[in-house]
Amino acid sequence: MGRNVSFNRPDGKQLQGYLAEPAGGGAGAPAVVVIQEWWGLNDQIRGVADRFAEAGYRALVPDLYRGKSTLEAKEAEHLMGDLNFGEAAGQDVRGAVAYLKGSGSAKCGVTGFCMGGALTTLSAVFVPEMDAGVIWYGYPPLEYVDAAKIKAPLMGHFATRDVPFPIAGVDALEAKLRAAGAKFEFHRYDAQHAFFNETQVGEKKLLPVIEYEPAAAQLAWTRTLEFFGKHLR
Repeated sequence: MGRNVSFNRPDGKQLQGYLAEPAGGGAGAPAVVVIQEWWGLNDQIRGVADRFAEAGYRALVPDLYRGKSTLEAKEAEHLMGDLNFGEAAGQDVRGAVAYLKGSGSAKCGVTGFCMGGALTTLSAVFVPEMDAGVIWYGYPPLEYVDAAKIKAPLMGHFATRDVPFPIAGVDALEAKLRAAGAKFEFHRYDAQHAFFNETQVGEKKLLPVIEYEPAAAQLAWTRTLEFFGKHLR
């Protein structure tokens, strides 16, 4: 279903990504940029893009780590630490949105998980071309969120028992967005971090503070498709 593609950032540098499209190529279909967790562009995040394609979207995962991925938390932390978040949002994600809009999609949303959730939040600030955003259990330091620049409607899915991204930070982000008059709806789930990642179960878990929660995952997915359906179709 998916294939590797190349596209340009606003500064002209080239980037690779994984593109999944609906059966038949999806000409004219709405689009979504899907942003990885801190593990990199792996099979799990490709699978998320494939699910969006099955739901009728063209879904592009930009390769933010330039070919690297890992199963080790220490290496993931190192890879994420080397990433310039402002550049990743303002160049990599913005370039992905421009590629999708320039190749047949009238509207394009952005969604991301964990680190990708933080980058989705920043993309709402740095990517004026995005039409909607769905944040999954991640947010950046709030001093980097200029909420007055956010024009796209946002949805957020957060875990009340999240250790990497404590729920108190979600409350603070919500207050900042509300004060700026941004359009958003946040949902909280009785779950741990990464509750949407179906590979994080039992002995397969890469960290003790993450856990797949099927009921929360399904509810959040349903809400996401309804939200994108409203704003992108």
